[in-house]
Amino acid sequence: MTAASRRRYPRGALDIDAVVRILKRAVRAWSPPAVAQIQADRPDPFRVLISCLLSLRTKDAVTEVAARRLFALADTPAAILALPRRIIERTIYPVCFYRVKARTLHGICRDLLARFAGRVPDTLEELLTLKGVGRKTANLVVTVGYNKAGICVDTHVHRISNRWGYVRTKTPEATEQALRALLPRRHWIAFNDLLVPFGQNCCKPLSPLCSHCPVEPHCPKVGVTRHR
Repeated sequence: MTAASRRRYPRGALDIDAVVRILKRAVRAWSPPAVAQIQADRPDPFRVLISCLLSLRTKDAVTEVAARRLFALADTPAAILALPRRIIERTIYPVCFYRVKARTLHGICRDLLARFAGRVPDTLEELLTLKGVGRKTANLVVTVGYNKAGICVDTHVHRISNRWGYVRTKTPEATEQALRALLPRRHWIAFNDLLVPFGQNCCKPLSPLCSHCPVEPHCPKVGVTRHR
């Protein structure tokens, strides 16, 4: 596709059904996101919430190990709140901002017990009232934890959706709203789990692996100046 045709590529013109079908086949070769792996071990919205909070600014391999260590010690709001913060810090290290996250976990667990009888809310609106929970985390709990419709937008979803020309947005928050308007609802829950491993292994931020990309025939490579 030429540079001129990329500039003319209309918003929403991507054949998203075809792309999703391709990615569902392709992701079988890649490790699923850490939060999905934690949920596969034992479905539990609380474990999804905690592992997602640990994953912020942290690589999946580190997140998965840290989350498993923590859940081996405590995997309920009351049990985590009973752990001294210093123990939590040592357990989740080396996730990024591990001291801040230890405080956040205590605060959220306290709030869950006080306001929700220890149960993780299943709505975006209620989840966003928990201090430290942003839209990415809230959407992931709704989709992965409760299998309800939502669109979790992290850096991979934001970057790739714009690279495809499917949306034209500046922030993940704007991408979420654009996808809610454009993306067929049947793809909402799976979208993050498809695009995260795709972004980690193929559609990388710098110099994406376009020569090996299964989606390349559909992709206008918006904003891509160098690729392999």
